[in-house]
Amino acid sequence: MTENETPLLSQLLTSWIAGEESEEFPLANLSNAAAILFENLADVNWAGFYLYNQAKDELILGPFLGKPAVVRIKPGSGVVGQGYESQESIVVADVHKHAGHIACDSASNAEIVVPLTRANGEKLGVIDIDSTRTNRFTDQDKADLEHFAQTLLAYI
Repeated sequence: MTENETPLLSQLLTSWIAGEESEEFPLANLSNAAAILFENLADVNWAGFYLYNQAKDELILGPFLGKPAVVRIKPGSGVVGQGYESQESIVVADVHKHAGHIACDSASNAEIVVPLTRANGEKLGVIDIDSTRTNRFTDQDKADLEHFAQTLLAYI
């Protein structure tokens, strides 16, 4: 992929939102974004969002596909909370070796978390994706998902 080439996941998201004329419907866009990730990434068993609730000071489960998940996560807790607090993407090759990992599905072996943060610094939450395969997420996946997050921010 060249520097100016848009990653496929971001292309799919933009095309879907434009085709549905859903630019003004954040919840619908998050829901379809979760579906795009779940359907287009191999070896993924959970894909979705945790969204920050300022009143509760917690990340609350948002739209996702996969098995039922933990509803509330404190910033700093688990991979989700760590990614939110640090504002950096986190790739975990083996969740069983990651201190503080919050297990929702015993079949999950790898995880990636990407922050959703507006240009003005407003922290909205994170993208969270789990895989049944250890070492599933690459540096390219990280870059593509960071681009996907930036694309999505325009629609939520």
